[in-house]
Amino acid sequence: MLSTESAADGVTPGPAPGGAFHRFMDDAARSGTLVVQPRMGFADPDRMRAGLIATRGAAATTVGTLTLDSFTRVGDYAAAARAAEQGHPLNGYPLVSMPVATTTGMLDGVRGEAFPVQVRHGSAQPGRIVEALIGAGLDATEGGPVSYCLPYGRTPLATSVKAWREACRTLAGLRATGVEPHLESFGGCMLGQLCPPSLLIALSVLEGMFFRQCGLRSISLSYAQQTSAEQDEEAVHALRALAADHLPDTSWHVVVYAYMGVYPETRHGAAALVADAARLAVRTGASRLIVKTAAEAARIPSIAENVTALETAAAVARTAHRTAPPPSTGIEAEARALVEAVLGLHDDLGQALIRAFARGYLDVPFCPHPDNAGRTRSVVSERGRLEWSRTGSLPLGPAAVVHHSRRLTSSELMHALHHVKTRYDTPAVPLPQAS
Repeated sequence: MLSTESAADGVTPGPAPGGAFHRFMDDAARSGTLVVQPRMGFADPDRMRAGLIATRGAAATTVGTLTLDSFTRVGDYAAAARAAEQGHPLNGYPLVSMPVATTTGMLDGVRGEAFPVQVRHGSAQPGRIVEALIGAGLDATEGGPVSYCLPYGRTPLATSVKAWREACRTLAGLRATGVEPHLESFGGCMLGQLCPPSLLIALSVLEGMFFRQCGLRSISLSYAQQTSAEQDEEAVHALRALAADHLPDTSWHVVVYAYMGVYPETRHGAAALVADAARLAVRTGASRLIVKTAAEAARIPSIAENVTALETAAAVARTAHRTAPPPSTGIEAEARALVEAVLGLHDDLGQALIRAFARGYLDVPFCPHPDNAGRTRSVVSERGRLEWSRTGSLPLGPAAVVHHSRRLTSSELMHALHHVKTRYDTPAVPLPQAS
């Protein structure tokens, strides 16, 4: 049961101002401060509140996260409610099933202008989630019609597009009340690994354009750290260039995710990987970093482990500096070709996305979703870069295939999936020091 006592938190209860996430990120982007954020979610309101307070109190510039449970993600709200009532463990906060008063009480005095909170969920049909977060006084979430559909189940893409269009319009309706809502595309994180950068960039930009078409004006575009620091730097710079061209009348920023694939098991490996993610974010001018912890390989991280990851990333970020883009290897040109091909299919971005996947113009490697053509493949090259080995019907031309096109064996796939983990776990990399 959520305690009604908040004096011990050192905060003064009161309503959160509207559009807090948008304003906070706008200010951070203008000042060049890297905002760090955990992927934190607990079913118990008291523990969730404690996690938010600890995030706010970290030695870093932070925003809070309300990550939802997997029952809520798939729309089984009754199961989420039963689990919460019976004290069964959930892997996140059951926002839709929790009484509004419980959620607002949990947030009361914690979120605000200096500490906004974003809802993260993973649902292909997010209507009830968006309604619930608005009901709780929140104004920021993430996802997208492709990025929250293809990796997470078998919901038809057309169903997800329709549901996300409605949810975006509901969220955009907050603008009529003076609140500027914020929506983050998850498109730069497809399957977490083995997706070449040009496709991640294209999906993130296309989802951002979809959000814009549905009435949203505050947007973030994601990119997940991959297998090569140099390739990632080129990719994030390319993402920024495409966003500037295709979202000119929109307030947008880039968010980098620490590696989303098989994670290092050692403490030194996990810390070194998140440190490199922080350097990537700062060097490329990204505004926000989603961190991961040393516990990722084994279990859900504790509050303390999340705070350690936040402080490690922030300490590294303070020593890094923005740099010029590395020499081009064609990532931006590939991403532009993908985006332009999709835009040529239909004026409505939702219909264009559906047609693009039907024709294979967009095709995610190793993704088993029925609406994904499954004719593309990628490999990790000898230089550690993610490269196309088969491009299927992607509108890229034969020059995009820069590595061998033979069929990938199961052992080679496992080697590629564990490439980052092996590289970071093997050497005893000195730990960056958090202040």
